Amino acid sequence: MTIALILWLAAQAAWADEGCRRLDYLGAHYTVCTFDPATSGIRLYEYDRSGKPYGSFRALENDLRQDRTYVRFAMNGGMYDDAQGPVGLYVENFKQMKALNTNSGWGNFHLLPNGVFYIEPGKAGVMEAKAFATSGIKPFYATQSGPMLVIDGKLHPSFLVDSTSLKTRNGVGVNGAGQVIFALSEDAVRFYDFATLFRDALGCPNALFLDGSISSVDIPDWQRRDGLFPLGPIIAVTEMLPGSFP
Repeated sequence: MTIALILWLAAQAAWADEGCRRLDYLGAHYTVCTFDPATSGIRLYEYDRSGKPYGSFRALENDLRQDRTYVRFAMNGGMYDDAQGPVGLYVENFKQMKALNTNSGWGNFHLLPNGVFYIEPGKAGVMEAKAFATSGIKPFYATQSGPMLVIDGKLHPSFLVDSTSLKTRNGVGVNGAGQVIFALSEDAVRFYDFATLFRDALGCPNALFLDGSISSVDIPDWQRRDGLFPLGPIIAVTEMLPGSFP
């Protein structure tokens, strides 16, 4: 048995408690996926080898396959402009490609406070944008979106329990054990209910809204790859296939 195969089998054992599941909460259906940043390769992807936005899960998968890298999970990872570029902070491989954006304005991104999902070696976090700006954190990867869903255990102050704004939504949070939890609503839901899902059902004291309506997920084990909308930043969990280890 080769060293590469031994390492790969060990990784499979570590991932046994991770992955995706279906969850019903307050009458709505959700897809929830949990990963440990200490053992799973959580990354952000925006531009392909030619410098163009990937735009789709299929394009990302095809590109990574050239390096014998397999996508276990992917989700649209933050709001973007008409050119599919990020509208807020975006960091990839320690390189900041877009600055933090705390300006007021129209739309969900500017429903302040917004926030940042960031990845450091072996760990990840979600933090309100202005707090992140003064934190001194130098992330490996980061994406900014908005609004924050949960801020230090409290719901965003603008969310209404009886809101009539119902949309499919996706977001990300980090629970008390440091696990990264992604959720996508399979039904149209209000912000309030989506935020309580993260806080009360998933145990995330901080959680960030990634987008609505275009919410998309790629789960190869389920033979699911959403592709109705063009995408900007993509969050993916990847693994290298046996034989790819140095």
